[in-house]
Amino acid sequence: MQYERLGVFYLGREVEPATGADTPEPLLYDSRDLTTHAVCVGMTGSGKTGLCIALLEEAGIDGIPAIAIDPKGDLGNLLLTFPELRAEDFAPWIDGGEAARKSMTPEAYARATAETWRKGLNEWQQDGARIGRLRDAAEIAVYTPGSDAGRPLSVMRSFSAPPAELRSDAGALRERIGATVSGLLGLVGIEADPIRSREHILLSTVLDRAWQAGRDLDLGEIIQAVQKPPFEKIGVLELETFYPAKDRLALATMLNNLLAAPGFAAWTQGDPLDVQKLLFTPQGKPRIAIVSIAHLDDAHRMFIVTLLLGEIVAWMRRQSGTASLRALLYMDEIFGYFPPTAQPPSKAPLLTLMKQARAYGLGVVLATQNPVDLDYKGLSNAGTWFIGRLQTERDKARVIEGLLGAAGEGLDKKQLESLLANLGQRVFLMRNVHDDAPILFRSRWALSYLRGPMTLQEISRVSPHARETPAAAGSAATDIEAETQTRQAEPAHAKPVQAHGRKPVVPAGIDELYLRGSSSTAQAPRVLGVAKLHFVDRRAGIDTWETRSWIAPLDEHAQRPDWAAVQPGRDPQAQFAAQPDGSRGYEDVPAVMLRPQSYRSWRKDLAAHLYEHATMTIFHCPAVGATVAPGDDEGDFRARLALALREKRDEEIDKLRRKYAPRLATLQNQMRRAEERIERERSQLSQQKMQTALSVGTSILGALLGRRALSASSVGRAGTAARQAGRIGKESEDVTRAEQGRDVLEQRLRDLQNELEQQMERLRTELDPATVEIQTIAIKPRKSDTVVETMALVWV
Repeated sequence: MQYERLGVFYLGREVEPATGADTPEPLLYDSRDLTTHAVCVGMTGSGKTGLCIALLEEAGIDGIPAIAIDPKGDLGNLLLTFPELRAEDFAPWIDGGEAARKSMTPEAYARATAETWRKGLNEWQQDGARIGRLRDAAEIAVYTPGSDAGRPLSVMRSFSAPPAELRSDAGALRERIGATVSGLLGLVGIEADPIRSREHILLSTVLDRAWQAGRDLDLGEIIQAVQKPPFEKIGVLELETFYPAKDRLALATMLNNLLAAPGFAAWTQGDPLDVQKLLFTPQGKPRIAIVSIAHLDDAHRMFIVTLLLGEIVAWMRRQSGTASLRALLYMDEIFGYFPPTAQPPSKAPLLTLMKQARAYGLGVVLATQNPVDLDYKGLSNAGTWFIGRLQTERDKARVIEGLLGAAGEGLDKKQLESLLANLGQRVFLMRNVHDDAPILFRSRWALSYLRGPMTLQEISRVSPHARETPAAAGSAATDIEAETQTRQAEPAHAKPVQAHGRKPVVPAGIDELYLRGSSSTAQAPRVLGVAKLHFVDRRAGIDTWETRSWIAPLDEHAQRPDWAAVQPGRDPQAQFAAQPDGSRGYEDVPAVMLRPQSYRSWRKDLAAHLYEHATMTIFHCPAVGATVAPGDDEGDFRARLALALREKRDEEIDKLRRKYAPRLATLQNQMRRAEERIERERSQLSQQKMQTALSVGTSILGALLGRRALSASSVGRAGTAARQAGRIGKESEDVTRAEQGRDVLEQRLRDLQNELEQQMERLRTELDPATVEIQTIAIKPRKSDTVVETMALVWV
């Protein structure tokens, strides 16, 4: 299919303004245009939600991740994708009341719905296979903060310190703190002015002090800091003067009520509010993460939206700049979150995203059915407007005003009024600053079954990740947990025989350490080896040092550590203490572990083992020359690789277009001159025909009316008419030759355009993240650089 290409979104078909008829060619939208953001406006029933869901579907097929904020519950329909289009797939989701009103059984109505969807897709040259491509290309997950109906999202577990890049930007940090504090105070019913409210100023100071130090907070720590702030002055005023302790207690009590509320636990469970993890699965597959907030009250909605937008701003600032589309942020209904005059907590981060996200390849798409609730000054950064049917003349006037202000160059107010006057269902006016003129189009049939808003119970039925714990979702075990697992897997010969209450005497010359956080009743002796390894691979661009550690039991002969029996961990410096934490029993220590010379010998054994067996596995993509950074996993690599491939694809396509542009321009100019020549030849032929007709008519008229024999002049006129009639044939031949020349040029232009399209399609295929080659390379450490830094007896 023409539209099935990476880098373009299939939105629908253009509509002829005069007739309202669809044109046969698909409307293809360059995905990079979304980096300048988009706004979709339309009343209920205009098809706005269907268009925006189609936009998210196209992003998913193209491998572009998205975060979609869903205040109404409609976006869960993205989970209702049925590649086989069977009636039984639709049956659980049909409206039984609608079936009864149509005097149909639920089974019959499900069959009719399935057939309707099959026909609808077919009319738009789509099928079940394309639905399958969507499901294969991107994971779709519904997050339900405050509920485990979908995928739980922990938004109150901690108020994490922003990254260093954001903390170094005073303005950005102040904006983040202000939005977070406003959202938190909104939860307890306090509408706080950041300048005048002492509650806002106090909490902002608490967060600022902690975040400047890089320290995370949770709600409990914030409550404690309100009661006993870690500072004595705010500005030049003493703390007790500015905000007395008894008043602070009242604020702490209000915040504590949140913590003590019966449903509070649900806010602390689930996946962390990590934008990178929302956008990509642990395996690096792009994800459409739907954050459903339809089940929440207004205060909780505002808090979550504000916190999420703040996290997106922080994530954005950590990314590299790009001209390609890296990810999408979509909000289904911005009523109340981006008003023209009021300043809700959500407005500041939204303004930041509208102004700055383009440089980082983050596209923002906002939708609303209430045009009067839009801050059109903020939306002046939107490069694409989708305008559907509007309810009132006031709405139309407001949208036209905003459209002329945001993207008004080359627009005519009367033309806009005419185009907006007769918009039907699913017909939109698209104004894209990258196009020469506005376009009317009809949105395509959605791949997802649009059955309407979904309740929590329905989300629970369809969400494959509901109630999945973070550990099950792929969180890695800590090194201590890994050690526990290793102990459980140890053979019987490696386990101590018995435990004693008294710690054995360890001779001088043997380093002795204790694993922190051990929960066992008896501590077992193990051998700790810590080594520093140097990995170098010039071809892959790798030159890095890595510290690894092993906590090993003795082998079956109880003479040497069994390094091969355990997996290496990270640098364990923070996990060990020089003194035990508490009184516990100690297991017997084999005699060999109490000899200092054993540890000297074991150093050599570990070095030899590392040279023979240690490797660093990296992932390399020859197509873009990208290599995973040491310490990253394959999922993170694939996420970065997808963007790198899109950037290279877009860059190479731009190069191709620049390469072919002069030849295309030359042929188009030749075509224009050929058309002008045809018009001249046709005009000359028409004039010749008229002159000939006049000459012949004059001759015939003279012959009929003359009373005498034909005069010499009459004979001359007849000869002239004959000669002019002969020239008609020559002029006709000239027209034919001009048309043939035009046809040759037209064919050459088509061939060149096809050649360009084939070259671009080749690039799209070669640089498709789903099929591009990824090499796994195992690098051995340099033997001469390997250093065993620690060999110690460790109690675990």
